[in-house]
Amino acid sequence: MLYRTLFVSLLASSAIGLAVASPAQAGKGDRADAAIAAAEAKIHTADTIGAGVEAPSATADAKAALAIAKENRIRGEKTMAISAAIKASALADTAIGQAQQRKDEQMAAAQAAERDRALAERDRADAAQNQAALAQQQAADANNRAAAAQQAAATSAADAAAARNAATLAAQSQPAQVETTVTTQQRGGVARSTKTKVVKRAVPARAPAPVTTTTTQVTTAP
Repeated sequence: MLYRTLFVSLLASSAIGLAVASPAQAGKGDRADAAIAAAEAKIHTADTIGAGVEAPSATADAKAALAIAKENRIRGEKTMAISAAIKASALADTAIGQAQQRKDEQMAAAQAAERDRALAERDRADAAQNQAALAQQQAADANNRAAAAQQAAATSAADAAAARNAATLAAQSQPAQVETTVTTQQRGGVARSTKTKVVKRAVPARAPAPVTTTTTQVTTAP
């Protein structure tokens, strides 16, 4: 749409050029009408692309010059009408150029903002991926530590069981001592006691055999 309106503006400029440059082919009245029509076309183009908002001063000046051109044409002042119409066209061109420049700037700013938004979105996605990778690594480290702790606990339990078994075997292999006391009554009322130690090997069992002390008293009649 914008290119179409600019094309119309170029056609209007060509019409002004032809109207001014060909005095032999047309009278002043026709040239004034052509110049006014071209100025009107350019001002219409400026309004179409929003020059009244983007370039309000130049647009207003162009419309004012066009009004003067029409007034001069009505009064029959054809030369002044042509001059005013040419001025209106030039002001309209200025308004169109300013509006187009501002639109280009706005478009460039919008594109830059879109690029910045896309870059920010990509940075957020990268940060999220990095956080996810870090969380996965931390979870893997935690799993490894838990597995190492379980292995250490299993090793400690095995060492404790081996120590208990060794202690049991050592206790079972220790010899048991049995002490027997024999008391002998001699004639004349004198008693004599004799202690005899008998060492017996303990028979391997699940639990160490208890140590039993037996006292035997023998009395001999006088």
